[in-house]
Amino acid sequence: MRGYGFSKFSEEELPRGGFEQLLKLFLELLNYTAGDANEALAWLNELDKQHKLTNNDYGMGDFIEDLKNKGYLSDDDPKGGFNITAKTEQTIRKSALEEIFGKLKKSGKGNHNTSSSGSGEEKNADRREYQFGDSLDQIDMTSSIHNAQINHGINDFMMTEKDLEVEERDYKTLTSTVLMIDISHSMILYGEDRITPAKKVAMALAELISTKYPKDTLDIVVFGNDAWPISIKDLPYLQVGPYHTNTYAGLELATDILRRRKTHNKQIFMITDGKPTCLKEGLKYYKNSIGLDRKVINKTLTMAAQCKKLNIPITTFMIARDPYLQQFVRQFTEVNGGRAFYSSLKGLGEYIFEDYIKNRRRTVR
Repeated sequence: MRGYGFSKFSEEELPRGGFEQLLKLFLELLNYTAGDANEALAWLNELDKQHKLTNNDYGMGDFIEDLKNKGYLSDDDPKGGFNITAKTEQTIRKSALEEIFGKLKKSGKGNHNTSSSGSGEEKNADRREYQFGDSLDQIDMTSSIHNAQINHGINDFMMTEKDLEVEERDYKTLTSTVLMIDISHSMILYGEDRITPAKKVAMALAELISTKYPKDTLDIVVFGNDAWPISIKDLPYLQVGPYHTNTYAGLELATDILRRRKTHNKQIFMITDGKPTCLKEGLKYYKNSIGLDRKVINKTLTMAAQCKKLNIPITTFMIARDPYLQQFVRQFTEVNGGRAFYSSLKGLGEYIFEDYIKNRRRTVR
């Protein structure tokens, strides 16, 4: 008999325990505890009490021992607790990549297309007549034979140079990206955790580039009152501070980093939830969180214009919906000539993935 059979759901029949199931939950908790293994394990114990995650054959102690034996935890904390290892950091990045990008359509061979065609590396939809110097592997034999049949008939088949049809191919480029992450205090205000999704996206993007586009470069810049670079391995530990938003400093640092890159294609991705509210003047900070401060805004827009002169487009991922903030982002984007996405936290990863993969802004010269 074909079809489906249904039975009454029983929570008791759900699988309990098991290293892989607990590991996924542990890795997720590490995102919320900024890489603090001891706090994540404390939360996991509480969840076990409430939801009976373990069973009589595999307890939380077994899980912790397996974490140490498999290289996910080290017990070299001088305070007597645990620290996560480099293996755990990489596993968190892989988990973020799978969660955010895993269900999206895969593309290409791991490089970026440009707007120029010819004897490149990847086929596109364009076709043209054969020209002297075209390589044999560019010839579309099926289309060429079809042309010969139309031009000369089937009974007396022959093929000439004019029958040959060539597939155009796209050249490949290298891309240097700076990902800017806002770590001002507003990223955890108003009952919404915005920093954890931003961290996940950064880790997923880092893992994507290192595995699929290894010749590309990715630098991470965080900005609050000041801006500073962090390494990819620091991402799981990233936290929001008691900071204002010095967007100018973040853009200035990102631009300095990209100036040193030797690639033709350069871009900045900026994840933020608010307006610029801070500038550094010498050793002091100029701050104003009320409204849009003209002094701060104008200097930030000047930096956006400078990026445009350097052919560095800025893609802003705005995770706030306030109309006056969106108006600023529109002005900022117009000055730079870049793009802006008004994204929910849920859609942030998909936006960044699509924008990164489909980056075809410039022709390599």
